Amino acid sequence: MTRPIAVVTGASSGIGRATARKLAAEGFEVVCAARRTERVEQLAAEIDGRAVTCDVTRAEDVAALAEAAGERIAVLVANAGGALGTDTVADANFDDWRIMFETNVIGAASTIQACLPALRAAHGVIVTVGSTAGLVSYEGAAGYCGAKAAEHAMMMSLRLELWDQPVRVCEILPGLVESDEFSLVRFRGDTERAAKVYAGVRNPLTQEDVADCIAFAATCPEHVNIDQLVVRPRAQAAAHKLYREDA
Repeated sequence: MTRPIAVVTGASSGIGRATARKLAAEGFEVVCAARRTERVEQLAAEIDGRAVTCDVTRAEDVAALAEAAGERIAVLVANAGGALGTDTVADANFDDWRIMFETNVIGAASTIQACLPALRAAHGVIVTVGSTAGLVSYEGAAGYCGAKAAEHAMMMSLRLELWDQPVRVCEILPGLVESDEFSLVRFRGDTERAAKVYAGVRNPLTQEDVADCIAFAATCPEHVNIDQLVVRPRAQAAAHKLYREDA
């Protein structure tokens, strides 16, 4: 039997890779998309999926991804994105801000736009991987919080725009997740600084935890729409209130 198609961007690591594996286990043929060709090819071979090299900030790459996915897409997980730096507004590196907005907001929007006809045809579901940073800001993260807030606003508008069409619009909004690359990328490979983000936190969320939430939203009955799913580790009561055992 033909498996339904799921497209996952940012699939070369972290939440994206875990999501591709989870959706494959749920019976989807997963189109694994990311910039790092070798990694997505390895992942696609592992889960019997397909690999597409795609930088979501490049219009030609996004168009090629939509074409490769085909005429019916059951699930689109717009996951590509991330954070860069912890500058204050006074000292902000706006090149970093531009990258964050290009990937988290415009990249997600262009991927959705390109895949929307196929999602309509399959009565599909769009899932973005946002962040609680898009709901509540914190110091040293104005660029990232702003990008994730814009992504959140975009999804709320999209849900209203597609109200009469057979496409569900879902947001997964994680708190603290100990993924393999998020903090390393944010701190430009500084492993010591990245480790401090999770120091003393018993059982932070894993990328597999978030993948489980994405798969839940993606596999609900067609009449059920998970508008927003906020997920945090039990140790994190709010963005600013995190229990650390050594505190």
